[in-house]
Parts: sequence; C-alpha cells; structure tokens
Amino acid sequence: MARIFLLLLTILLVGCQAELATSTYQPTPTMTPLPPKLRYLALGDSYTIGESVAVDERWPVQLVAALRGQGIVIADPEIVAKTGWTTAELAEGIAQAQPEGPYDLVSLLIGVNNQYRGLSEEQYREQFVGLLETAVTLANNNPNRVFVVSIPDWGVTPFGQRRDFQEVSAAIDAFNAINQEETESRGIIYIDITPISRQAPDDRSLIANDGLHPSGEMYRQWIELILPEAERLLLQE
Repeated sequence: MARIFLLLLTILLVGCQAELATSTYQPTPTMTPLPPKLRYLALGDSYTIGESVAVDERWPVQLVAALRGQGIVIADPEIVAKTGWTTAELAEGIAQAQPEGPYDLVSLLIGVNNQYRGLSEEQYREQFVGLLETAVTLANNNPNRVFVVSIPDWGVTPFGQRRDFQEVSAAIDAFNAINQEETESRGIIYIDITPISRQAPDDRSLIANDGLHPSGEMYRQWIELILPEAERLLLQE
C-alpha cells in the first residue's frame, strides 16, 4: 500500500515539474505616462464666448481642436468671457472666477463694448494695460505665452448698418490702435483679424443669425491666422 502511495506521489511531482518547465513568464507591461495636457485660458467678451454660435464654433474651441490636429496635447479651453463686458467688467469677472495659473497660453480680446458705450479711449488704454498684465501673470509671468486679438468691426454687420457705420469703423480703428501699441510695445503677439470681419458685407456666411456677431465660419478664418502663432508660442522653449 505504501509503495502504491509513493508511486502516485512520484507521478504527481513529475507532472508539476513538467508544467513549470513549459510555462512562460510574462512580466506586467510598463505603462508609458501620458504627457501632461497644456492649459489655455481665453479672456474676453461676446466674441470669445461665441455669442449666437454653437459651443464647438467658438474660436477658442476651434483653436484647441486645430492645435490637437497638429499633435499638441492640450486641454479644453478655460474661458472667462461674457457678452457685453467692457474692460472693467472683464477685470471684475477675472477676480470673481479666480482662474488658477499657470497657463501655457492666454489670449485677450476686449474693447468693443467700451467703444459701443462711448467710453473714453484713455480709460480703455489704462484698463487694457491692466488686463494685459493680468494675462502675463496668469501665463507664469511669461509674455511669450500671451497673444492679443484685435476687435472686429461690427459697423459692417446688418446691425451696424443701422448706425453711422463709418463712424463705428473709425472708432474701432482707434481702439485697435491702442491695444496694438500697448501689446507690441511689450513684445506680445498681436493678431489682426479686423480685415476678416470687414469682408462680411460681401459674404453673409460670416455673420451669425443675430445679424451682429461673427459666425462659426468667420471664427474659422480667424483660426487660420491664430493657429500658427499659438502653435509657435506653445512649442518654443
């Protein structure tokens, strides 16, 4: 009986050793960590929040989609903007929102409502400079991660045609001269999209259904100008 038991035990041990000999060790695969997503903050008014267009047609959203198409890993844009905001109201909106930097990219487009309400150019200059400095601070004190977009000309829209559109256009030029001067004097990128906005009388597809704000198509044309600059700012050391 004992001999039979020893024989069975020997057979069992030989079988286990054979199984171990034929098994293959498979280590746990090492996970390659994904690169951190870049962060983008867009500051502005109705043009930045995309009044009267779908969310995916807003120009900051289109910009992020275009950057991703270039292989840049970037999060959805964070937007601090509201229709009707002046420079002072944007400053207050930033203070309330308390966006947490640092951001890898910050954009600023503001001023049309200062012009629309008849506020002074001197006040605009002072408050625009303050917002520009805030944008640089949020970009980790790096002006090379900030860009400014010019104010489009609403005087050429169907809504603007009910006013003295030539006077509106001249006022927009004056406000843009201020923001361009203050931007470029600090070595910050300035992107002039105003000529695109002035194509609206010949191309109704550039105006949203409200007859005042840019359409998603106009914003797409803005991105053709903005994308190369934004990409360069993000990829520079």
